[in-house]
Amino acid sequence: MNDHFSSCTSILVGKNASTDHSILIGRNEDAKAAWPKRMVVHAHGSLSREFVSKDTGLKLELPANSARYTATPEWTDKEGLFEEDGINEYDVAMSATESAYSNDLVLGFDPLVKSGLNEEAMITVVLPFIKTAREGVKRLGQLIEQYGTGETNGVLFADNNEAWYFESGGGHYWVAQRIPDDSYAVVANQLAIQEIDFDDPDNFMFQPNIRDFVAAHNLNPDPDGFNFRHIFGTANRSDAIYSTPRVWYGHQMFNPHQCADEMPESQDLPFIVKPEHQLSLLDVQSYLGSHFQGTPFDPLAVGKDPRKGKYRPVSLAKTQESHILQMNRPSGINIHWLAMGVTAESTYVPFFNGITDVLSPYKRGKLPSQDSSAYWTFKNAGVLVDAQMHDFLPQLEEVQHQLNQAFIRAIAKVDQEAPTIQNMAKRQHYLTEQSKSLASLALKKYRQLTAQLLTQLTDYSPLNFDTDEKL
Repeated sequence: MNDHFSSCTSILVGKNASTDHSILIGRNEDAKAAWPKRMVVHAHGSLSREFVSKDTGLKLELPANSARYTATPEWTDKEGLFEEDGINEYDVAMSATESAYSNDLVLGFDPLVKSGLNEEAMITVVLPFIKTAREGVKRLGQLIEQYGTGETNGVLFADNNEAWYFESGGGHYWVAQRIPDDSYAVVANQLAIQEIDFDDPDNFMFQPNIRDFVAAHNLNPDPDGFNFRHIFGTANRSDAIYSTPRVWYGHQMFNPHQCADEMPESQDLPFIVKPEHQLSLLDVQSYLGSHFQGTPFDPLAVGKDPRKGKYRPVSLAKTQESHILQMNRPSGINIHWLAMGVTAESTYVPFFNGITDVLSPYKRGKLPSQDSSAYWTFKNAGVLVDAQMHDFLPQLEEVQHQLNQAFIRAIAKVDQEAPTIQNMAKRQHYLTEQSKSLASLALKKYRQLTAQLLTQLTDYSPLNFDTDEKL
């Protein structure tokens, strides 16, 4: 099984729960500490009609006329593409996947399918062929019903109207829930969706025979209702240490009063929550870059508190990339935000939807490290900061603040200028060049930071010696 089936943390924010009425879906892609990612833009109609998965061997005939879409594939396709996240030309966003686990009882009656549709292929066979988030849920669900899946996963969808969270359970069964406009959800490697209302098609979608399957095998542990998490998911000690604390921390960030009584290891944390204040893009970035700051569990905290590092943090050394797909922006220009490497030590760079190309370093990424790769530019700075975290972190954070402010100013200008460009080809060129310029600025700042840290680090050698100047 591929190493990707191990991690990730996700967040979804409805349009009335955000400060500017954006719909935000984001995720940390966690797998290996050194496993480069790239960014690509697939042109309209560029995909082959036949798809063969290098992960499972699944063969599919794809529809004609694939849409243009952004994606972040692996540095090698030896084990598959793992395109992970993107926005297509119809302003539909998709992020796949949030790894989760089904319980043994469910898997006994509906085993995972080794030759099925897995994370590796989901973006590639779904995102280029949908025009709404609901269409994405429907297409992915139908593919899993027909071909099965070898993993239990959560998948995020959004368009300019709504956000959906999709979860598979077992080899063929699935449900999906619309995120209410006034709410958010954070998910961390557990099946998250709770009660399903089968009479509410506006807010729930599901495999048509799922109720019959559950009834036939007596899978429902509750006397009433249909709680997908209870029926299909897990709630063990591993979940309490690895998964639920990240959900708890998200609630503490956005609902510190309402959720004050929640505990990190609780197995009953709610999936859907209304925030106590409107969430900004920076709030979402902060959550995905978090590591239990302000709690005894922060692995970076000073001191020897035995609780330090007890729980798996949101931001992890094994994060390959983190993304936030920002839809329904007031200007109509949506943004694929991408942070290469460790989220807490990287910076989210904006790529405007409609671009036709990305800056060359973002297309590169190999093993071992290469100076010309954007992935390695951000990773290298993070590794140097790790060497002397408490001395060097303030310098990194200052660069992050500078870039955030520069991006906000630049986006405001693009929001004014781009809509005035009527010719579509010229507008695409403008958005592409603006995205390249901002990506170039981020790389420049991080390379300068790396040079500065490397210079300072030379004086931290254990071979240093305080010489008596009188000698």
